[in-house]
Amino acid sequence: MKKAILSSIRAALLELGSATKVELSRKLGISFPTVSKFLTQMEKDGEIFSAGLDGSSGGRRASRYVYNPDYLLGLALFLEKTETNYTIFNASGEIKEQGTTSGMLLDPVICLSDQIGKILAKYPQIGSIAVGVPGAVNNGRIIYIPGYEQFHHFDLKSDFEERFSIPVAVENDMNAAILGYSLNAAKTENPSMIYLYFGQNGPGAGILVNGDVVRGSTFFSGEVSFVPQYDNRNFLQALKREAGPGEISDGEKEIDAISRLVASFTAILNPHAIIFCDDEANGQLLDRIASRSAAYIPEEHLPELTTSDWKRDYLRGLQSLGLDLMIREKR
Repeated sequence: MKKAILSSIRAALLELGSATKVELSRKLGISFPTVSKFLTQMEKDGEIFSAGLDGSSGGRRASRYVYNPDYLLGLALFLEKTETNYTIFNASGEIKEQGTTSGMLLDPVICLSDQIGKILAKYPQIGSIAVGVPGAVNNGRIIYIPGYEQFHHFDLKSDFEERFSIPVAVENDMNAAILGYSLNAAKTENPSMIYLYFGQNGPGAGILVNGDVVRGSTFFSGEVSFVPQYDNRNFLQALKREAGPGEISDGEKEIDAISRLVASFTAILNPHAIIFCDDEANGQLLDRIASRSAAYIPEEHLPELTTSDWKRDYLRGLQSLGLDLMIREKR
């Protein structure tokens, strides 16, 4: 109960910007004495500040409180074959540090632990860690990550929480990216969107249906490499990857393979949009994909094809997961 009350007060103060005890009591449905007790302790701990007194309406002037965004920090990082991107942020989303280090997917897991340990030593206020990986994740355990056997079936969440005594979220790269994109996307009520990325580790997709990230019954959704497309080839095999990692070949066969996938998503989910990484696709390429997709499905039902900054969206999604942990888990 204590944890739930703290969480609700934190969330309310971050949402409102500032509030009095009466306002918090009414918004949260918590008694005034209980709110007062928790705020007193939070102020003593430095988690909240007094913003002064409200104007008088004839009675006693009420104290107004604001959340101290630097009381807790979050660490978000994602692992790629050649690099590790990270960001340190406060409860208001302000970036305190952002950078790139060497790739660690081919190294023993302890190398990643050591790197995180150095960051935590520099920022002891960090209260949550969100890690993104290019693989399928089931509640913190990496269940499918081809090419990186030391991480396969490894429970990264439990290992790091035991090692660092900090709440940890582990998420698939494309699930985090579609979450991050949706936070800043045009406000469509209950949007359905697909995020496609071809990247360093083969193609993957993040799926958002009616505003919710779809992970699937066994947390394997979005592994589009396996989608069968031709007599004896799946999507990955059909691409042929002539352009190399991080690019989309503009050959007719590759365009056709991508267009078939777009048509499949349209027929099954009918999404508002399909997003491509802006490092991998431009307007001309999207026009060709749209034109070819119309050969497989009525054009009026095709989603908008657009591009976005994948790294930014990825980190933003991880930040959202980390912030949720900061609010809910910190005691």
